[in-house]
Amino acid sequence: MELRQAFLKAMRRECGGYIPKDIALYPSQVERFKKEYGHSDIAGEWKLPIRNIELEFCATTSDFFSWLGKLEDGVEVNEWGIGLKTVDRGTFLGQYIRPLQNIKSVEEILEYPFPRVPGEDAVLFAARQCTGFQKQGFPVRVSTCPVGGTIFWPAYKLRGMENFLCDLHCEPDIATALLDKVCELCTAHAGLSASTGADIIHMADDFGTQISTYVSPADFRKWFKLRLAGVIVIAAAKQVNPDILVHFHSDGAIQAFIPDLIEIGVDILNPVQQKEAHHSLRRTFPRVKNMGC
Repeated sequence: MELRQAFLKAMRRECGGYIPKDIALYPSQVERFKKEYGHSDIAGEWKLPIRNIELEFCATTSDFFSWLGKLEDGVEVNEWGIGLKTVDRGTFLGQYIRPLQNIKSVEEILEYPFPRVPGEDAVLFAARQCTGFQKQGFPVRVSTCPVGGTIFWPAYKLRGMENFLCDLHCEPDIATALLDKVCELCTAHAGLSASTGADIIHMADDFGTQISTYVSPADFRKWFKLRLAGVIVIAAAKQVNPDILVHFHSDGAIQAFIPDLIEIGVDILNPVQQKEAHHSLRRTFPRVKNMGC
């Protein structure tokens, strides 16, 4: 059985005996890898099964000054207009500058220069990459996580965590407008991603802390569940790519959300972080595959 077939069967719980492995490195670790091995092919060197392809969002402006203000040296601004000043190159720690942190109205969200989804040439290039990897026997993963997440993360990184969580209860019109715009973009992106022919679509939103969740189950269902479902439906509900597997990542203790994630179409959950939770996952939720611990 070729690697791709064995991997996909394992992810669908159709056979045992094969345990896939995967890894993600901090930037400093990537540099150390290059120094020690003399190249940057981590997947090939360590015989990792998955090959990744990317479809990048495209900036619609390079001028975010009116939204970010004067920036310190060393701040990098991405296509979403979110500024980041790295604090520690050895980790992912950094100071974010939120372009929507001071807004007071829905109109300001509507005026904001959100990015656009990738064009046809980028999608065709990614599809050719996907086909090439699959012909070599590798399963292929594509990501709809523009700033590390799919719905919750882009919204709070644009607005700021405290502001955004307060908006859910105190400024629901602002929260709705922001989430709807992020959802619109990521839904379109997910459809394009699935059209590449990838085997897995990766989505993410860190809803959990070490002991609980950022929002209650009721708020998750009110604000996020249906929007995530829309992204998954467009990407994987037998419209664009009938066989694609939905891989969802969330740090933290999100056990309360797992039934909802399964209901909206998540096939693979990564990770299950709370102490001992991964031991009970298979018994409690046999339909979802756990990838990570």
